[in-house]
Amino acid sequence: MSKSISEIKKEFEQADRQTLLSLYEVYADDNRAGVVSLLSKYKKQEEKLEEEKKRIENMSIYERKYADFPYICGIDEVGRGPLAGPVVAGAVILPKDCDILYLNDSKKLSEKMREALYDEIMEKAVATGIGIVGPGRIDEINILQATYEAMRMAIDNLRVRPDLLLNDAVTIPEVNIKQVPIIKGDAKSISIAAASIIAKVTRDRLMVQYEEVLPGYGFASNKGYGSSAHIQAIQELGATPIHRQSFIRNFV
Repeated sequence: MSKSISEIKKEFEQADRQTLLSLYEVYADDNRAGVVSLLSKYKKQEEKLEEEKKRIENMSIYERKYADFPYICGIDEVGRGPLAGPVVAGAVILPKDCDILYLNDSKKLSEKMREALYDEIMEKAVATGIGIVGPGRIDEINILQATYEAMRMAIDNLRVRPDLLLNDAVTIPEVNIKQVPIIKGDAKSISIAAASIIAKVTRDRLMVQYEEVLPGYGFASNKGYGSSAHIQAIQELGATPIHRQSFIRNFV
């Protein structure tokens, strides 16, 4: 007696990849619509998984090119443009056999995906570092220098000293480690993408916390960027201690 569709569905749900391949053969001649649909669904998932693996392989081109360097570190920052909050840099050294899928420029990922990848990066990375430079320092030395400072802090906070830095577009001054600046690196290198994700998640979480103590500006949703509602709040409520004075002169 043939198995019910619900029983077959359970088999597919519990199967590892090798078992899936055998299930395709077992049920290849089962013409019931439910079974045909199941096979189609899981085969499409397999195809998408293979496509993702190829994409990640293409994003590992710099990691392969510099594979002779024991510890390759990706560097990226978030928060150059906002009117409020810090600039945050991330530094990530991934293992040589990194198996993290869906790494990408943090701006191209949903919040849910960023949060999930953050946890996976923190679990699997050889080392991670975060650098945070606040609005007062940004006003003092300008945003570019503050970004460099945050990046240096992120590198210093790694528990392993890197042998090579893959940077998103910039060369960081005052760093005595070989650097490779890559234009749009967060979409071309898994190491830089990982750094962009941990920096983005760290900064977003900070802005949510600021919303709790400084309500009325929408920090949890706008993350400090200059939305029309945020600018209106500055004009009506005034600036807060986390606003960048050099960024809001035109609004105050």
